[in-house]
Amino acid sequence: MTHPYFVKARHPRVLAHRGLITAAGGDSGVWENSAAAVAAAHAAGAEYIETDCRVTADGDVVLFHDATLHRLADDPRRVGEVRTRELAAIFSDHGGLLTVADALSAFPTTRFNIDVKTVDAAAPLGPLLADHTHRVLVTSFSDANRRETIAAVLRAGAPLRPATSGGSRTIAAVRALSTLRLSPGRALLDIDVLQIPERHRGVKVLTPALLRAAHRRGVEVHVWTVNDADSMRRLVRLGVDGIVTDRADLALATIGR
Repeated sequence: MTHPYFVKARHPRVLAHRGLITAAGGDSGVWENSAAAVAAAHAAGAEYIETDCRVTADGDVVLFHDATLHRLADDPRRVGEVRTRELAAIFSDHGGLLTVADALSAFPTTRFNIDVKTVDAAAPLGPLLADHTHRVLVTSFSDANRRETIAAVLRAGAPLRPATSGGSRTIAAVRALSTLRLSPGRALLDIDVLQIPERHRGVKVLTPALLRAAHRRGVEVHVWTVNDADSMRRLVRLGVDGIVTDRADLALATIGR
């Protein structure tokens, strides 16, 4: 059965990678995963926002990708060492900080693809996502993080599990089994989508065999991070179901209308 996350939405999917930073936003110093970046993606017509979450020193789950503030703010501290109020002040000139709760409230029709970066985010995410599982997909490179988050959501009383994308081990298993023309079997149990790079460290991850294996089980395949129109068209012709992109505006104009 198709998860509600995918129902009544455009196909192929366009997932705005950490929101959208327009030329004007870039000039004004907007950061990825900020309120302004998410708002720009929403304004461009993106139905899906791909984002990441970590936990602050106060236990708040915020939209943030890196383990530290070094790349964005030239600050070596880990996100978990910074109070939420201070992180909000740091973001104040760069588009505004969003907690997961704020994002779900401020964008009530948007479908969020949430990458759980650390296992300590799993428990607090449970009650935050419980009322929104029809429009949330939980993913992580770590299948353990993903499973723990889903368990926390169900413990919080959600009537439906969130949609979910397999982690690195799931993807490796499906890639290997499909190459051998074997059924992925339990590897795709309760998996709604595989979100993969086209290649990883010189190895082709997206293959016709993987696509066939996923589609036979009703599992979508999304490819990240694709930012040029020709590649978007080529991947859609190959049969992928979604594109994760920094250029949601371009993707919507190219494959999403």
